[in-house]
Amino acid sequence: MALDRRTQDIALGTIEGLLAFGFGSGLAPKAPGTAGSVVALLPALLLVQVPLINALIFIAIAFLAGIWLCGRVGRRLGEHDHSGIVWDEFVGMWLVLVCIPFHWGWWLAGFALFRLFDILKPWPIGWLDRRIHGGLGVMLDDLLAAGYALAVLGVVAYVIGM
Repeated sequence: MALDRRTQDIALGTIEGLLAFGFGSGLAPKAPGTAGSVVALLPALLLVQVPLINALIFIAIAFLAGIWLCGRVGRRLGEHDHSGIVWDEFVGMWLVLVCIPFHWGWWLAGFALFRLFDILKPWPIGWLDRRIHGGLGVMLDDLLAAGYALAVLGVVAYVIGM
């Protein structure tokens, strides 16, 4: 992904750009969504330290703010879902990580499953992604990918007796 100067200025020169581009992680030349998901692990380390209800409230606020944030930055870039916009990956990763055990194996599985579902976009994720545009569309597919990842991890937890 070749980044022009205007994209870099929006991504790094405004607070909404800095957030939407995941503190610059969305500027990664390859796999910016994965780069954003990796960077999202750092604030997640703090987020898992608070009571679950507080973390979920924070994530809900981040999701709602992301609708505005991603929509605004997308309009400024002239692209509905620019690949460098990774706030949606942050929110999706946070949702997965606060709902699973704080253990490297669970976090690795959560990361891998979230990325898998975000990339493959199984039904209805892909269907909705093609039909809902703007900030809501950007945020919604990652919320659903997080839900799919949590569903798989829930089945695994059940099978192993957790």
